[in-house]
Amino acid sequence: MKTAIFGQRLLFIGALFFCVVSTVPSASAQRKNHWLRQTDEAFFATEQALRIGEQVLAFQRCTGGWPKNIDMAAPLTDADLQGVLAEKSRRDDSTTDNGATTMQLSFLARLYRVTGDMRFRDAFRQGVEYLLSGQYASGGWPQFWPEMRDYQIHITYNDDAMVNTMTLLRDVADGNTPYDSGDLIDKSLRKRILRAFDKGVDCILRTQIFVDGEPTIWCQQHDRETFAPASARSYELPSFCSQESAAIVRLLMELPHPDARVKRAVHGAMKWFDTYKITGWRVVRDGNTRLVADVDAKPIWGRFYDLEHCAPYVCDRDGQPRRRLEEIGAERRNGYSWYNSHPAQLYPLYDAWAEHHDPKHKAAVSLSTRGANERGLFSVE
Repeated sequence: MKTAIFGQRLLFIGALFFCVVSTVPSASAQRKNHWLRQTDEAFFATEQALRIGEQVLAFQRCTGGWPKNIDMAAPLTDADLQGVLAEKSRRDDSTTDNGATTMQLSFLARLYRVTGDMRFRDAFRQGVEYLLSGQYASGGWPQFWPEMRDYQIHITYNDDAMVNTMTLLRDVADGNTPYDSGDLIDKSLRKRILRAFDKGVDCILRTQIFVDGEPTIWCQQHDRETFAPASARSYELPSFCSQESAAIVRLLMELPHPDARVKRAVHGAMKWFDTYKITGWRVVRDGNTRLVADVDAKPIWGRFYDLEHCAPYVCDRDGQPRRRLEEIGAERRNGYSWYNSHPAQLYPLYDAWAEHHDPKHKAAVSLSTRGANERGLFSVE
């Protein structure tokens, strides 16, 4: 599938996305990675930014990627640094999970824009090569590579891993800030990035779950050969997954020239979101996560819906799906996001997108809670 992604993007899309709250990581992850997520240009001229940049270089694996869940901005002692460098040859922990690699690449690009230090540019290019090396012939990306185990081989949408990868590649190819330094990449690399992005879009369309011939949404991960929904951790079963699917639809709506397949995919996903939104309930997270009846609550969605009945469920580490949060242990009940409002952010975007690109087939969707469908919240009808 050929998708032009370079050049000036549609202004109305850009304006709309500026106004919508983006998916953000957990509070603890934000604190840990605060400095790596800096965007203030003045910061990148400071000694602190240079120190962090040196440490980001040290943490980069021989693969070109980075491991996850490490505070790479915390000052390192000489002994710490030697320990980091001793692990540089690891090939089993480079990943795009939890924002790893894409976050470091963004930091290095910003640092190079300000300092012109070629080491940061070269490390950036090595990181982009890492991203390109992980793409399957089908167009999808796994969560870890080049060495992986168990479910890590699957095409991974979980925690927006593949969407984050594609978004970065698109922005690099487009020369969007902070990837607008003239020599950050060369023409040959840009062409490869464009091809990779197009293949990724094709993979997204091929993995979309169809029910009775109609497109719906996606699972957190899909088999790399059959494209079928696949399981990951014991509590992440093959399912309709609302949170990750919202990020996928957002990416598809950013395409400046969507073809008929993309339009059908977006319309179908939005129709599914609207059909299976949950109304009359809100989530309380106070150490005892639970759903509380509230007629004024805004719509939410289950993280997972089973593939047979399309009813939301929760799951403990025993791998047994259950309908109610109180039926699973406190560790998973409070340690995982079982309900979310991510699809709600798409509604105003979809209204403008559909009117511009395909008003004839626009799905009738609304965030109104009046008469909304509460089917399957606690029981299968």
